[in-house]
Amino acid sequence: MERRKAAAMPRRQALIGGAALLSPALPAPARAQEWPTRPIRFIVPFPAGGSTDVLGRLLAEMLRDGLGQPVVVENRAGAGGNIGVDAIAKAAPDGYTMGVSAGGALAINVSLFRRLPYDPRRDHEPIAQVARTANILVVSAQSPIRTLPELIAAARARPGGLSYATPGVGSSSHLSGELLRVRAGIDIFPVHFAGNAPSNTAMVRGDVAFTFETMTTGLAAIRAGQFRALAVTGAERAPALSDVPTMAEAGVPDCVTDVFFAVIGPAGMPRAAVERTSAVLQRGLRAPGVEERFRDTLGLEIASTSPEETHRIIASEIDRWAEIIRISGARAD
Repeated sequence: MERRKAAAMPRRQALIGGAALLSPALPAPARAQEWPTRPIRFIVPFPAGGSTDVLGRLLAEMLRDGLGQPVVVENRAGAGGNIGVDAIAKAAPDGYTMGVSAGGALAINVSLFRRLPYDPRRDHEPIAQVARTANILVVSAQSPIRTLPELIAAARARPGGLSYATPGVGSSSHLSGELLRVRAGIDIFPVHFAGNAPSNTAMVRGDVAFTFETMTTGLAAIRAGQFRALAVTGAERAPALSDVPTMAEAGVPDCVTDVFFAVIGPAGMPRAAVERTSAVLQRGLRAPGVEERFRDTLGLEIASTSPEETHRIIASEIDRWAEIIRISGARAD
């Protein structure tokens, strides 16, 4: 009996020792399976009610349903999206803070601002690109101008006499106008307003000749009979405005200024959280009715990519907008 007990002891100790050797490998997968265990903060770097906010809330719904935890939208507006995107960069990289941003704060502002408090290539963890959209070159419905060549002819007939409205310095609307000025070789000038609402009011009153409107608000104004679309700034025609030519088709090549939207977290966010969040978003974006909801409600086209591809997109967009800003000479500070 004593011999059997003595023989059993080494085997029991060996089993315990083996389990101890294996135990360091267990916590990481366990933690990956446990995430998330509490609500997630989802930052939108623009005010409530705007198109980015509406998009953010749609994405938050997808994440809530896919991750099984509340996703709380927090609007951190200001400085063209910089404040909210900086808040994401400076959050604890634990998987419980993320957000959505347009290309403005992730690509345009890198060259537009001399002193940006973050670098998207270093300070953010790309999770997924979710959508893209183009701007629409529009005139008032009462304008005699009906095509882009007519607009260019009017500008050449009155050098320095045609103005265009923008919702702010460095917006994609402003930079689209500056790129048109350079590519078409015309003398036009921007009139900057504090947001889309006063910019659109100036358009309706006829205070300015044209504007590059976002697809979201532009579609509504076109359908209401307030604006006339002359061209879109994407590389291809917009499905929501399939009868409207691209800038290239209308006679001005190399004038593409479409904008992307991406979900990001702080750099160092756990890889398991990044990959699971990305997978949930990609499933959600493929769900029935979502494509139509994006297009009809927001004027956005779904463009879903992996974290790795999103990283490449952000880097290439930074380079693309740097060239546009260099050509335009625009500065925000």
